[in-house]
Formats: sequence, structure tokens, C-alpha cells
Amino acid sequence: MIRNFLDGLYRFAGYLAGVFLLVIFLLMMGLSLGRGPGINIPAGDDFAAWSMASMAFLGLAYTFRSGELIRIGLVLDRLPAAGRRAVEIVCLIIGSAIVTFFAWHAVQMTYDSWRFNDMSQGVVAVPLWLPQLGYSLGLTILAVAFMDELVHVLTGGAPRYEKPPAATPEEIVNRAAESGL
Repeated sequence: MIRNFLDGLYRFAGYLAGVFLLVIFLLMMGLSLGRGPGINIPAGDDFAAWSMASMAFLGLAYTFRSGELIRIGLVLDRLPAAGRRAVEIVCLIIGSAIVTFFAWHAVQMTYDSWRFNDMSQGVVAVPLWLPQLGYSLGLTILAVAFMDELVHVLTGGAPRYEKPPAATPEEIVNRAAESGL
């Protein structure tokens, strides 16, 4: 039940990142197409920038769990199984600590913006805690994903973010094409 909830949380964050990508697209198209007839979206650049930050941070946990984040696989693949497991655990501990540190401070900053009623200084005054929510929420979900993976690996499981090695040359080509190489 917890596994389904966490996987759903990571997937939801990924979908939410996709929604922000769509918002960025619509804002940029509106700003570009509006230039000719002189139609302007007030604070459109600000909203696009906030959407970009939300998209980037909300997509991190889903990307991590999908095995798409840049890792040190070239180094890990050369280690024996016991050494590899130890390095994976150390990396997950360090990653969990760093991401949790940043998530804590991001949530604190968002809370302070809400508490002090900070407003943006652009054309449209927006409470700053609203655009900061994506940043805080994304880092918090990433911290949960790191700790989830750490517990899984410590209890003897293989890292779930690691894709199995390609079995055929076609699979290698397909993976390279999917990743944009």
C-alpha cells in the first residue's frame, strides 16, 4: 500500500511537471504571437520563469525513479558486487542528506514568504509563496524518493532507479535514441 502511494506520488509530480511544461509552451506562444498585433500578457515572463522552476523541481523525483538522472554508472560498473553495493549506499546516504537539507530550507523559505506576505515585484503582484510551492514540493518529493530508495537498498533490494543492462544491440540504439544522444 505504501509502495503504491509513493509510486503514485512520484508519478503525480511527473505529471504536474508536464502540466507546467504545457503552461510554459502556452505562455511563450502567447507572448510570441501577441507581439505582432501588440497584445501583451502582463508578467508573462515572470509566470514562464516560475513555471520553469516548478517544472524542473517537480520532475526530479520521477526522473530519479525512472533511472534518467545522470549517475556514476561508468564507475559503478567496474566495481565488484560488494563494493558496488557499498558505494550505492554511501551515495544514497549523501544524496538523501543533501536533498533533505535543501528541501528543509526551501520549505522554510516558502513558509516565511507566506508568513511575511512577500509579494513579487513584477508587473503583477503575486504572493511569492505561490511560485515557491513548486520548488519546495519538488525538493520534498525528491527527498522522499531518495530516502525510499535508501531504505530499499539497505534492506537488501537492488536499486530500482537502475535500468537493467541492454540485452541486444537494438536495445542500446533505442535507449540512446530515447535519451537524445
